[in-house]
Amino acid sequence: MTVAGISTEYDIAKTTATDSTAKQSTVNYDELAMAWHDEFEGTQVDMTKWNYRALGTTRTFGVVDKRTIEVDGQGFLHIKVLKEESTGTYYIGELGTQKLFSQKYGYFECRAKMNTSLGPHVAFWLQSPTMSQVGDPATNGAEIDIFEYHCRTPNIVYHNIHWDGYKTDHKTAGMKVTYPQITDGFHTFGLKWTPCAYTFYIDGKETWTCTVGVSQRDEYLILSTELNGWGGDPKLGTFPDEVVFDYVRVYKFNDITGISQQTISTNKSVSHAIYSIDGSYVGTQLNGLQKGIYIQDGKKILVN
Repeated sequence: MTVAGISTEYDIAKTTATDSTAKQSTVNYDELAMAWHDEFEGTQVDMTKWNYRALGTTRTFGVVDKRTIEVDGQGFLHIKVLKEESTGTYYIGELGTQKLFSQKYGYFECRAKMNTSLGPHVAFWLQSPTMSQVGDPATNGAEIDIFEYHCRTPNIVYHNIHWDGYKTDHKTAGMKVTYPQITDGFHTFGLKWTPCAYTFYIDGKETWTCTVGVSQRDEYLILSTELNGWGGDPKLGTFPDEVVFDYVRVYKFNDITGISQQTISTNKSVSHAIYSIDGSYVGTQLNGLQKGIYIQDGKKILVN
């Protein structure tokens, strides 16, 4: 975790299976209902589900270009990092669901095979269109990195949260998960997001729960390759390089779960933000609220 300089690490190296298909998931799918998915059938990106992001922009060492993105006709999406040898230009790729699909809370999962070259880092993440605003991540949202990976630390998977923009007020928390098997085959990466916490999974095993910077607004999905130096010097890499996605699936909860509950009489006043059970901001005072269930400071409040 990177809040106030604290670093957090977790080791699941004792897991012996090398591919997600050989592992038993601890995710409770019985509490979930499918809301959106892409299995990457056919030979074209489904433009009813995805947008090409930031085309033509330069992100440190890479130019975003849709030539890096391919659906191969065998059920896989490839997002590549390419190098044009004649000019030395690198190209990266990004797909997102902004303005097509977003969701607040639920379980988000992909199955992917990691890249193999020094230089790029690859990711599956959620983003809020108002994340750049400062002061209240519940209202403004957060960047939620379900997984990030690069070959400079080839045995580590990263989970990260960013909020309060990307400038001087920026805050972050994160987990480094040691997992040597990550270099072998496909693996699943999941996020369970409730009004009070994020819980992360790799191959169905819980790896981190974070209760800071929790977004309570809808967010959209992003799949990306990046080339910004975090994954090492691209001059030392071998290209083309790629991350391969088997599927992306998003589930809604059948009911909001995993939240502690307390009963509060409406004769109390408070100074912390209060949200309805669906995450809508309703104010800072309990006085005057209708009877019902609300969320405050990560707890379920029953107003009677």
